[in-house]
Amino acid sequence: MAVSLRLVGAAFLLVLGIICSILVVDVSSAQEGLGRIPLKKRALTKERLKASRTAAGFLRSNQLGVPFPPCLGSLKEDYLPLKNYLDAQYFGEIGIGTPPQTFDVIFDTGSSNLWVPSSKCFLSLACWFHHKYKSSKSSTYHANGTSFAIQYGTGSMSGFLSQDDVTVGDITVKGQQVFAEATIEPGLTFLAAKFDGILGLGFKEISQDKVTPLWYNIVDQKLVPEPVFSFWLNRDASDEGNGGELVLGGVDPKHFKGEHLYTPVTKEGYWQIEMGDFLINGRSTGFCAGRCAAIVDSGTSLLAGPSGIVAEINLAIGATGVLSEQCKLVVAQYGDLIVELLLAQVTPDKVCSQVGVCKVNSPGIASVLDRERADAGDDVLCSVCEMAVVWVQNQLRQNQTKSQIVSYLNQLCERIPSPNGESVVDCNAISQLPNVGFTIEGQTFVLTPEQYILEVSAGGQSQCISGFLGLDVPPPAGPLWILGDVFMGVYHTVFDFGNKRVGFAEAAH
Repeated sequence: MAVSLRLVGAAFLLVLGIICSILVVDVSSAQEGLGRIPLKKRALTKERLKASRTAAGFLRSNQLGVPFPPCLGSLKEDYLPLKNYLDAQYFGEIGIGTPPQTFDVIFDTGSSNLWVPSSKCFLSLACWFHHKYKSSKSSTYHANGTSFAIQYGTGSMSGFLSQDDVTVGDITVKGQQVFAEATIEPGLTFLAAKFDGILGLGFKEISQDKVTPLWYNIVDQKLVPEPVFSFWLNRDASDEGNGGELVLGGVDPKHFKGEHLYTPVTKEGYWQIEMGDFLINGRSTGFCAGRCAAIVDSGTSLLAGPSGIVAEINLAIGATGVLSEQCKLVVAQYGDLIVELLLAQVTPDKVCSQVGVCKVNSPGIASVLDRERADAGDDVLCSVCEMAVVWVQNQLRQNQTKSQIVSYLNQLCERIPSPNGESVVDCNAISQLPNVGFTIEGQTFVLTPEQYILEVSAGGQSQCISGFLGLDVPPPAGPLWILGDVFMGVYHTVFDFGNKRVGFAEAAH
């Protein structure tokens, strides 16, 4: 997913990029044939954080249904040092063509296509500020010409398909790699990006136009000893010259402690897994009592989850969002009724339609007319109502009274992230904030407040921002959690393509 940010109700989809079975190789063999891409770190400011948010983190809206990488036969693990922009965009260098034309790309486990700007991109300002592929300069170029387009959460690109050699570190896929040349990159989304394009490391099921992903060709051509790759993301702010490493074909044992815990991929496309309980200070929240679907996405910078649950997390860690008047309106008018309906065993998915906030789309012409009349305001109120149902359910499990629940709902309304994604905490209180944790295969993976809070500079002063984002992915793909770079920076991550599983171990920095 680079990894890897849609407004949903009062919350948002933030597209960010703040961008084996495994055989552990011995250190001496692991050091052979290294190809490194230095990761650059810069002081994190509020302005740069905002810029990075609009430039990376590639949850593909068309797949999620959200509106709006040794020479042939060498068989060595390939080590690709990564560049890091603000702990928000992790990217590295590849080459396309003969001789290789170099590009910085996001290595994104949340998508499956490779694209870079084209020399034929004349009308998009973003192309003028990035490296562009020139097919006339490559002796191994083959024309394709098929039109190509991808719509991301807050940006898009279009162009055409081409075919050429692609080099990643010391690995070269020869002759058959299809990639996209971008001729249109509208708006500011990619203009602000420090990278040129995206190299998807997801499964072929989400590849646009059914293009064979680069990783599949690397495996098929037997260019790596094992069909696995692993990420180490360096979150050490003082280590400016080192942003991390992507290893193709294995792992580097110096980048993790202990053993990896593996969990199977439950749905091929994204690297989707099953997540268990969510804990705050070691206590179960009940948020994932029935298990939650999660994707491990190197192209999403923070940690995203359903908006209503994220609001509860932000309340627990003391993060303050922007007051949502729509939310308080729903609580004032329907809070008591929501409680009563749930107590009366009305199923949660029917509560908001029964209180009249969400429309029921029954078959027939009337439902079509209703949908045509629905405006954005109706959608917001419906989304807030559905969040309130989740909140009430959690409070009822704790045997809270109706008045206590309504009071709690009003507090949560103030914790809904603002449209620009900012939910702030008191920097002086970070050491007192609770740890949060996720259980995977029965093991708890803990994040400390120092790990899930981003400290940025704003006007000469520090501001601390919650690393939890509100993201509402509708069925059938959602609801969905996104374990992005905040999580992968703490836990070294192995993507075992051969055994269709993901492994996590404590990262060694």
